[in-house]
Amino acid sequence: MSVTAVRRPDVTGATKLTTTVAKEHVHRAALAEVFLTGVLPNGQDRFTVTAQWPRGHSFFVTEHGRHDPLLLAETVRQTVPLLLHSEYGVPYGHQFGWVSFQLRMRPDVMRITSAPAELELHVTCRDVRRRGGLPVAMTQRTDVWRGQEFLGWAETRFWCHSPSLYRRLRGRFADRDAVFAAVPEPPPPVSGELVGRDRVQDVVLCPGDVPDRWRLRVDTAHPTLFDHPLDHVPGMLSLEAVRQAAVAARADEPAAFLSGLDISFDRYIEFEAPCWLDVRRVPASGVDAADGTAVEVRAVQSGQSAFLATAFFQGLGSV
Repeated sequence: MSVTAVRRPDVTGATKLTTTVAKEHVHRAALAEVFLTGVLPNGQDRFTVTAQWPRGHSFFVTEHGRHDPLLLAETVRQTVPLLLHSEYGVPYGHQFGWVSFQLRMRPDVMRITSAPAELELHVTCRDVRRRGGLPVAMTQRTDVWRGQEFLGWAETRFWCHSPSLYRRLRGRFADRDAVFAAVPEPPPPVSGELVGRDRVQDVVLCPGDVPDRWRLRVDTAHPTLFDHPLDHVPGMLSLEAVRQAAVAARADEPAAFLSGLDISFDRYIEFEAPCWLDVRRVPASGVDAADGTAVEVRAVQSGQSAFLATAFFQGLGSV
C-alpha cells in the first residue's frame, strides 16, 4: 500500500491553537509527551486533529535530518483515545487496544526544519460497532499533512472495553498496580549501536538463544514507554522492538529510513514471562518494493504468537 499523495481536505472553521489537548484525553501523564493540539469535527465520523512535533525529543530522536518515524506512530496512537473521549463520549477508565496497525510515510516530508512541525491529521472512522450507545470497536484511517505536503497515512483497528469487562478479560492480571509493581528488573541489553540507539535505557532488546532471535527487554522505569503504570507491555514498546529488531537484521547493510510498519496483535504481552522476537528478511511486495527492503518480526511468548509485524525501509539515496 503506497504513500501516494491524496487530495488535501478543505477544513472550514479550523483555528490555530496554541496549547495541547488534555493529557487525560490521550492517556499520558506528562504534558511533554502530548503531541496533539486540537480536534475539529468535520462530518459524520470525520475529524481534523492538529499536532505539533518538537525539533528534538529524548526518545523519539532525529536521525538523518528527519523526525523519528515512531513519533508519527505515537501521534496517531494519541488520536484514538482523544476521539473516543472527546467526540464519542467514552468515559475515562475505559481501555482500548490495537487489533492491527499500518503506517506509511514519505521520508522527505519527515525532514527537520528550523521550526517545530505543524501537522493536520484527517481522520475517518468506519465499521463502528456500538454497545449501549458507546463504541466498542472501529477502524480509523488517518491521512497526515504537513502544510501542503502529504506526509503519509495510518490505519488501525482497535477495541474499547468498559472497566468491568476489561477486569473480567484480564483475570489475574486485572490489578494493574500490583502487576506493575511485580515486573522484574530488565536483563542486560544488546549494544545500542546494533539497534541504532545511543542511550542504554532506550534499548528494548536482549540477546537471544539462537541467531535471528532476540528477547524483549522491558524497563518500566523508561519515562516515555512507561509514562504511567500498565498491566501489560504497551503497543508502542512492541513497535519500538520491531524497529530495533529490524535495524539489527540490517546491520551489515547501508543506512536506511523506516518508512512503514504493518503489525497485527494476537494477544497481550505479559510482564511475567520472556517474550522472544524471531526475525527474517522478506521480499518487499508491490509499491513497498520500490527502492526498499522489508524485515518480518514475530513475537512469541509462552509458545503463543503475540504479534506479527513487517518493517519497511527506504534507502537514504532514494529519499
